[in-house]
Amino acid sequence: MSTPVPALVPAPTPAPVHAGPDGAEPRTFRRTTLDLGDVVLRPWERADAEPGPILDSLVAAAADPLIALWNPLATRDPAAALTWLAAREDSWDKGTAAPFAVLDAADGALLGCVNLRWTDRADGLAMIGYWAPPAGRGRGVIARATRAVTAWGFRTADARRIEVAHAVGNEASCRLALKCGYLPEGTLRASFRFGDGTYHDEHLHARLATDPEPEPR
Repeated sequence: MSTPVPALVPAPTPAPVHAGPDGAEPRTFRRTTLDLGDVVLRPWERADAEPGPILDSLVAAAADPLIALWNPLATRDPAAALTWLAAREDSWDKGTAAPFAVLDAADGALLGCVNLRWTDRADGLAMIGYWAPPAGRGRGVIARATRAVTAWGFRTADARRIEVAHAVGNEASCRLALKCGYLPEGTLRASFRFGDGTYHDEHLHARLATDPEPEPR
């Protein structure tokens, strides 16, 4: 008696990748500057490691207690800052992430950072993160910057879904995500090890490209 031959199961069809609005390589973050009037968002670059206020602010940010806990930065000295900045510039070169420095338009002071990166480029899935030194807190600046980068990612890079994940204890990040229209979707248990060396639960928020733009608040 012959052994039955198992039926062949077709391989799953990969998600389609759509071309960008200019017909160029799809789902690529391309260098741009976003002008919000009193605030300017522009790509991080190696030149920011030159002695000056931006470098000083990056080194100081790494020592800030809140940043060290929730968004540890490998910029503790000028050499480390150069390595960090080189990685940010490289991600722009590859189109895999869009890390923006958030600067005061009047004096160029560093107010924070917003970074949009692909987690599944073919599927249009991205994640956004943000941090601010003391000079950028309590002013609504990072919320405005996050909204601007979110809209830009949907509009120019064909992002389908953008997520925010933050430690449950980071209430300021939660308020910002909600203000920017990122709806809460659940809790990720022991999801990420933060600056204190402990794995924390995280809240997951997300926005879809089809979601309405949130009302300013």
